[in-house]
Amino acid sequence: MHYAFSDDQEAFRRELAAFAGRHLAPHYRSDDRAGRMRPTLPKEMAAVGLTGMRVPERFGGQEADAVTTGMAAEEISRADVNACYVLLVAALNADILVHSAREDQLARWLPPIADGSALSALLLTEPEHGSDAANLSLRAVPEGDGWRLAGEKTSISMGMLADTGVVFARTGGEGARGISAFYVHLNDERVARTALDDHGGRAVGRASLHFDGLPVGRDDLIGEEGAGFVSVMQGFDYSRAVIGLMCVGVAQAALDDALEYARTREAFGGPIGRNQGVAFPLVEQATRLAGARHICYEALWRKDQGLEHSVAANMAKWFAPKTAGEAVHQALLTFGHAGWGSDSPQGQRLRDVMAFEIADGTAQVAKLVVARHLLGRSFAP
Repeated sequence: MHYAFSDDQEAFRRELAAFAGRHLAPHYRSDDRAGRMRPTLPKEMAAVGLTGMRVPERFGGQEADAVTTGMAAEEISRADVNACYVLLVAALNADILVHSAREDQLARWLPPIADGSALSALLLTEPEHGSDAANLSLRAVPEGDGWRLAGEKTSISMGMLADTGVVFARTGGEGARGISAFYVHLNDERVARTALDDHGGRAVGRASLHFDGLPVGRDDLIGEEGAGFVSVMQGFDYSRAVIGLMCVGVAQAALDDALEYARTREAFGGPIGRNQGVAFPLVEQATRLAGARHICYEALWRKDQGLEHSVAANMAKWFAPKTAGEAVHQALLTFGHAGWGSDSPQGQRLRDVMAFEIADGTAQVAKLVVARHLLGRSFAP
């Protein structure tokens, strides 16, 4: 088995590392304190291709494979995991649109995503329907040749910032087959936004959005009426592995800082890294992190090969955030009192990575998918 990146991928990774060091890392903590992303960020990321990773070249994108997209997410998240939400949602929405939309729709919708002029969001979660997304209640009420959207979405990453979004609404009866997907413009007086006050990911602009009769037409419908839930579930399998690598990137940055501190911090006559109580916990976290990274890339490689990748992606979704949180926690403890102060990035990294144990499906949801595969649906929860 071959584990190395290609020469082109490695060159791109080095380019991204340099970009992230110059343009992202210096703002990681200040954007958190400000509670918002810099308005220039999407355009900065677009300049190095990050907003168009999964957009076909004919629409101005990179048309990158899944492994390259995951690699980019890991590298960017080392510097600023919150900035990587721009990459993540753009890639997920692009996949949904490419899979289901018509060519003329793609020609309208994808170029602004790729060039960073339209920040997009994915609007699925509702106040009473998080993991139980198939039972969402935001209505698309028929009117003339179209619909009006009425209801609320919540916990929407970049909800305060997005210009456009993929919105899932009920056009039919109960269950998954009654759900349709629309691509809508969110800067409208009939869309009210309320920012959520979060422990971590503060720059991401998580929000609730209330739709008060926003009109949508047939040209805004993605794919067939009633096929919206299927399209988003297919995208989530892919995005869960990318999220895993975002977590790995954050944790690797924390672990690298802790290892350097263990080399340079002296106590009792020598570097603290000489003590097993310091060194061995870091070894354990590095080992677990390597395992999480492997699962994530296996899922993305399998997607690129056209192989079943749902099991690996869901393994990545529950294992990588938990593993990353433990790694960042241990990194913080390595610094002792110096890691607890707000002048250290370790506390923010811990707050930020914890969000991924909730976002895009909890560990229980991911384990349910894997259990049904391992045991068979008739013998699993």
